[in-house]
Amino acid sequence: MTVTQNAPTTAGAERRYATVNPFTGETEKEYPFTETSEIDGIIGRAHSAYLEWRDRSVEERAAVVRRAAELIDERIMDLAALTTKEMGKRRDEAVGELFLCSMILKYYADNGPKFLEPTPIEPMMGGGEAVVETKPVGALLAIEPWNFPYYQVVRVVGPNLVLGNTVILKHSEITPQCAEAIEQVFTDAGAPAGVFQNTFLRISDVEQVIADPRIQGVTLTGSERAGSSVAALAGKHLKKSVLELGGSDPFIVLDAQDMEATIKAATAGRMQNTGQACTASKRLIVTEENFEPFVEGLKQAFTTFAPGDPSDPSTSLAPLSSERAAADLQAQIQDAIDKGATVVAGGKRPERPGAFVEPTILTDVTPDMRAYREELFGPAAVVYKVKDADEAVALANDSDFGLGATVMSSDLDRARDVADRLDVGMVWINQPTGSSPELPFGGIKRSGYGRELSELAMFEFANRRLVRTIPAKKADKPQAG
Repeated sequence: MTVTQNAPTTAGAERRYATVNPFTGETEKEYPFTETSEIDGIIGRAHSAYLEWRDRSVEERAAVVRRAAELIDERIMDLAALTTKEMGKRRDEAVGELFLCSMILKYYADNGPKFLEPTPIEPMMGGGEAVVETKPVGALLAIEPWNFPYYQVVRVVGPNLVLGNTVILKHSEITPQCAEAIEQVFTDAGAPAGVFQNTFLRISDVEQVIADPRIQGVTLTGSERAGSSVAALAGKHLKKSVLELGGSDPFIVLDAQDMEATIKAATAGRMQNTGQACTASKRLIVTEENFEPFVEGLKQAFTTFAPGDPSDPSTSLAPLSSERAAADLQAQIQDAIDKGATVVAGGKRPERPGAFVEPTILTDVTPDMRAYREELFGPAAVVYKVKDADEAVALANDSDFGLGATVMSSDLDRARDVADRLDVGMVWINQPTGSSPELPFGGIKRSGYGRELSELAMFEFANRRLVRTIPAKKADKPQAG
């Protein structure tokens, strides 16, 4: 879920907030920036709301989050249509994203109160008792990307609103209508003013927000450059940060007793959301005895995708999120071709309007090519041949990223052994990397730090407060005179 436009600093003119349909190329709506003079008031409302919101019972806060899930269910087709319009997601995938959002919010509404129960420390040395309480800390800044414009937001807002924090959103410049719509969902669900606020912040104003003493933390999903900038600002101002950055996830095929199922899984892992996912299977690492049939089957699968209107249910290949995104991916592909990579499928822009790139398969990619080290954020896969599991692990770990990985094998012991040696935050065995409310999401290395989703998300921006109790000593009784 990599973006560069969310970086707090950038060269040249700043981007505008606008809906530019990537299928038609037409600008459909534009929004003015939030004025710098308004920022203090926004933060003030978030802080004032926090002081009241934290004192509500966790059950009251959870009820608002559950109502937000119900409203998503009721508005799912309208919300999905905005996603398709703003970043080109196919309609069925847009609906699927919103279904996951509803699941996440219901998960925290149902389980959040239990997660926040005090945890006793036992055994307790020295007598008395001690508990660890989980308390909110205040207003947070969430900087979120375009590729999953609702999911990325709710996986921050859900747990933190149940916890008692408040959230200020700075969304991607290309999904402003989605940002407004998700804010409206929480407003209509009963969130008091200031509990969840969307803003159209300039990149140059992000530091002002992070620096404000009323802001207690910042979370970002975006590019390495954006993450590095935000982490530096958070460190400078002594604020907690959580970063979910890029990925170049390996998909390791150790054996393939069912080659058809393996190819289907690899295709789904690479092509979901037109390949615009940080956890997409970008590096397909296949043992040599399976390499030829795997590549041939993958080629057949990739060539079935046909570009079209993402709002049309029959479309199998949506455009990328923008013309710039398509041009950037094509430049990475061309660099590999120019340096000797083999094009098994695709490799070009189709001769038609829209931000399309052909589903592309590259082999013979070497370390001097951009495709070896960089994240390919779109419908392009690199397939490598390895002699055994050890070579697969070495190649998988030869990456600056460490987000997710998939291991495919009929031998679960062998698969778990490989999984145990992978330098990543998540490993899925015999299934492409995915997401579910109860599963922690996050990576290591240049893929970021911290965890979203699951119980762990409740504790990222929390005061884990210790309360130690010693019984009061009784005063000595006075002596009779």
